Amino acid sequence: MMPWLLSGLGLVILLLAGDALVRGAVNLSLRLGVPALIVSLTIVAFGTSAPELLIAIKAVQENAPGIALGNVVGSNTANILLVLGVPALLATMHTSECNTRKTYVFMLAASVLFIALAFLGTFTAATGVILLLALALVLWDAFRDARAHRNACGAEDDLEGLEEADPDMPYWRIAVYLVLGLIGLPMGAHLLVENASIIARTYGVSETVIGLTLVAVGTSLPELATTVMAALRRQADVALGNVIGSNMFNLLAIVGIATLVGPIPVDPEFLRFDLWVMLAASLLLIPFVFFRKDLTRIWGVALTAMYVAYVIAVLT
Repeated sequence: MMPWLLSGLGLVILLLAGDALVRGAVNLSLRLGVPALIVSLTIVAFGTSAPELLIAIKAVQENAPGIALGNVVGSNTANILLVLGVPALLATMHTSECNTRKTYVFMLAASVLFIALAFLGTFTAATGVILLLALALVLWDAFRDARAHRNACGAEDDLEGLEEADPDMPYWRIAVYLVLGLIGLPMGAHLLVENASIIARTYGVSETVIGLTLVAVGTSLPELATTVMAALRRQADVALGNVIGSNMFNLLAIVGIATLVGPIPVDPEFLRFDLWVMLAASLLLIPFVFFRKDLTRIWGVALTAMYVAYVIAVLT
């Protein structure tokens, strides 16, 4: 029972520390004069993925690469089937009003690139650099679009999209947030990875399975909470954009950076099953992105049921 409790504690520490780091980094950057546009495209994006990144790095260091890769692939699958499915059960999301075509195409391209590199058998530093270069291109394109939008609409609402921004936050509080984040992230990652490995050995399942299920669902909780609130507030663009952006970042940044710490061998089961499930889940978004379909409760039931079926298949 103790490994489960410590895994849960590690996950809670990770999520809280990640939020603290984002808040501290955002407000420090704004205080130092870094434009809100740059902050939103870089610090917030990296900060919200900090728990997944620290898990991946720690898993590689502790020779548990199955957890690192399973977390990324499992999180991407959960983000679409679970993170979009559950909120749709609560309220119809009017995704027909969203314009996420270009970002979605980037996400599909990232998925195909990731799968192609996985068939090389191991994610090495060289393949990691390829993923990071692809991420740099995506960020540059996003920066150009955001700058063009700001020039057209004005910069007075720059801070409105940054929930973490507080122009009046004192420096001592910023320092507290940064310290909590920088201490909490490695501590939480160590607790989660170490005890997830113990659970895997105790129950005779692979670390890959633990990464695809327990760790993946745990690290998808922030996205789930964000998407549920967005659905209840009728902000479908936030929900869909959150999932697409998170998935793209997971594929390109998390694995890309983790390979610089050490190689990540690819379990053959990923190539036979899990990567294709991830890609199929991504393709399920086509009606909502290209054909302006709303994400209704029926779709919510279908997506959630598919995720439950996937988890059962992985565990058995």
